[in-house]
Amino acid sequence: MTDIQSRKADHLKICLEQDVQCDQITNGLEAYRFNHCCLPELDRDQVSLSSSFLGKPLGAPLLISSMTGGTDLAWQLNQRLAAAAQKYGLAMGVGSQRVALEQAPLAATFAVRRLAPDIPLFANLGAVQLNYGYGLAECCQVVEQLEADALILHLNPLQECVQTRGDRNFRGLLDKIAALCQHLPVPVIIKEVGNGISAAVAVELVAAGVAAVDVAGAGGTSWSRVESERATDPLQRRLGHTFANWGLPTAECVLQVRQALPQLPLIASGGLRDGLEVAKVLALGADLAGLASPLLRAAQESEAHLYNLLEALLAELATVMFCTGSATLAQLRRPHVLVSSPPSPRALTRSGEISYATSQDSSAL
Repeated sequence: MTDIQSRKADHLKICLEQDVQCDQITNGLEAYRFNHCCLPELDRDQVSLSSSFLGKPLGAPLLISSMTGGTDLAWQLNQRLAAAAQKYGLAMGVGSQRVALEQAPLAATFAVRRLAPDIPLFANLGAVQLNYGYGLAECCQVVEQLEADALILHLNPLQECVQTRGDRNFRGLLDKIAALCQHLPVPVIIKEVGNGISAAVAVELVAAGVAAVDVAGAGGTSWSRVESERATDPLQRRLGHTFANWGLPTAECVLQVRQALPQLPLIASGGLRDGLEVAKVLALGADLAGLASPLLRAAQESEAHLYNLLEALLAELATVMFCTGSATLAQLRRPHVLVSSPPSPRALTRSGEISYATSQDSSAL
């Protein structure tokens, strides 16, 4: 097994078997609540989750976020995830396909188009590889291998700093991304891997020609913690622990990027765990909500677990819409449907005073 294939296997094993979630920073969504409407004037069956992204129709505004590939287990999981995406009309991204470029036989572990002929399907490479010999040809190759509708380039500077022998030269990447956007035959999507994209960076990316952004904020899986678990070098392990909770919360990213770029096709991922949180990021302005770790773990259990989780997510989202009088996703984004949540009273302290949790108090979750 090559170094990159071994790293893929380690990443998958750690994410499935260990707690590598952020534990001192949240996705920020606890700071918002929905205004309940006790008279929605709707038939629950009239609520529509249908949507579209980059011109392709969706049964619901969900993305099975980029996760895995390159190993036998990854192939099994990708098959289950793709079949589920096709069943429910969801978008799907695969994990980084660099391993498939370096070892051609492993491309089969990503090839899911026959199982999901109708969904928006996204190829994936690390943007930093544009500084390490990759260019238009390699990007076209992974798109063609997957029969993808778009290419995700992921930005992961912190992960590369923590990763042993990581690729850390990010100099001049914006110009290379701009050149790629001009010549690649499919749209380019930029995503982080769990530390967030600020409005300022999103504006630069759109000016460079990027078609969509996935903010992938902090609050979910910490790739700093993942790499720390893999590290054999004490310095790299320490770096991973130090920066385990680094990043911009998902809610903050969505709100700021949407305000700066009202028309941008926007994906929100990073620590989303249920349909209520999906509804919140959609109401904040995201077009698509991405989940990774919960779906990965469910897919490992069985197809039935995966389908049960997706059914629950869709039912939760539809319930939010019904109980806010929102028949469509557009109506869910109306003013005052989602509002800032005031601090909630906690249990009485020993002195008899009430202590209050704030949106910055992660212990309140």
